[in-house]
Amino acid sequence: MTGPGPGLGQRAVLSRPLSVPLVAGVVGLLPLAVAAQPGEGVRDTAFWLQLVVAGYAGVRLCTMVLSGRRRLVQGAFWLFCYLAMGIAPLAQSVLGRDPTPVLGPRLDTLLATALVLAGMVAFDVGALLARHRPSVRSRRAPAATVHRRRLFVLIAVAYVASGLLIVRLGGPAVFFTSRQEVGAALTEATTSDGEAGNALLRGFGTVPALLALLLLTRWLVTSRRARRRPSLLLCWAGLAGINVIVNNPISNPRYWFLTVLFALLFTLFPRSSVMYRAALALGLVVALLIFPFTDRFRYDEEGRRPVETGSLMEPLVIKDYDQVGMFANTVTYAGDGNGHTFGRQVVGAALFFVPRSVWESKPEDTGFLVGGWMGTSSANLSSPLWAELWLDFGPLGMVAGFVGVGYLAARTDRRYVERTLDDPSPGNVLAVVAPVLAGYSFILLRGSLLQASGRIGIAVLCLLLVTSFRGDPRTQLR
Repeated sequence: MTGPGPGLGQRAVLSRPLSVPLVAGVVGLLPLAVAAQPGEGVRDTAFWLQLVVAGYAGVRLCTMVLSGRRRLVQGAFWLFCYLAMGIAPLAQSVLGRDPTPVLGPRLDTLLATALVLAGMVAFDVGALLARHRPSVRSRRAPAATVHRRRLFVLIAVAYVASGLLIVRLGGPAVFFTSRQEVGAALTEATTSDGEAGNALLRGFGTVPALLALLLLTRWLVTSRRARRRPSLLLCWAGLAGINVIVNNPISNPRYWFLTVLFALLFTLFPRSSVMYRAALALGLVVALLIFPFTDRFRYDEEGRRPVETGSLMEPLVIKDYDQVGMFANTVTYAGDGNGHTFGRQVVGAALFFVPRSVWESKPEDTGFLVGGWMGTSSANLSSPLWAELWLDFGPLGMVAGFVGVGYLAARTDRRYVERTLDDPSPGNVLAVVAPVLAGYSFILLRGSLLQASGRIGIAVLCLLLVTSFRGDPRTQLR
């Protein structure tokens, strides 16, 4: 047990120089600097409550960064909350401008902001419950490990599925044009299959390739014997090349590429507290300064709109951070006579693979549903997890849902640390699942659930294929 000692010492040394400027900047300087900017927004109750949300999320984000333990899923949650539910809507409130029209009265925005804060507190309650849950080690189930032969089956599936996607879309070149052209090629390739066929083709073309690369990377990083096998190195290089094509940031949504980046970094450096902290701290900087400007890859040359701004706040108003506004619209939508859906939207997301030709009354994507009521045809409207749970189950159901989310996130982080410290075996499944879940949580939190469900279902199938609980040394990675 000599490994954790240096790590703990390193974390303690790093905390001292980082804590003061980090907390001062994230909790105090940035929110107050945004709030002090001149603008046409009204300094009403909703504004001050939004400032509280930003401060609360900032405190929790700093706690994650400076924590003595790596909390991947929780850290990703608070990074999203601070940016998308805290700072960005605060800037929108100051300037009096919204990325998408907010149709209801200001009271609905106030209610949405209060529910956002309630969801954050509920998440913390769930995490606290998980922390104090007794650990019964004697009854702990055997660790999930990667079955060696099944891993090669997954690698073969990844090559075939990604190759099919590349061929159906007309070759590798289209993946380096724009998301608009890739979307058009997908629609043309799956005309007879509808939206479900489109999602399945893209999902199977991207998810198995990513998971196969991560599992193989884990094997190579933790096993010297594996690194001496040219066949594995060649296989890894091929998967890396495929991922550069099908999972690059040009032809994919930025939140998906963020998933790829987070998962790869934490798989390459599974025990590094420095990498964990750097990912959260730099993630904040990248999201504010770089992330909004990568929107230029969404359209072709004729449709691209250059981002011209002399203010840090401008991208937060005109880009993707419409979560609180769309939550307010969801509140107005329900109050306009539509009411709550009592689980219907969640069921539709869980059964994403059922085509509408079979299930004619299949629920629409929540973002599309509210957007249609708003009178907009935009396909890029978010539906944050707060709105999804509130629309389906009401305020009490939403709070209960976030207690459960916080509990599961904390349990996952706890088991991840235990497995990566106490069980550094090459076939540790959780060492790959936790980084993927941390990255994909940005998509789940932004919503909508129906759009996010396709890749989740495919990832679950891939993991079921390679996972074994038998512990047979003959089938384990070495």
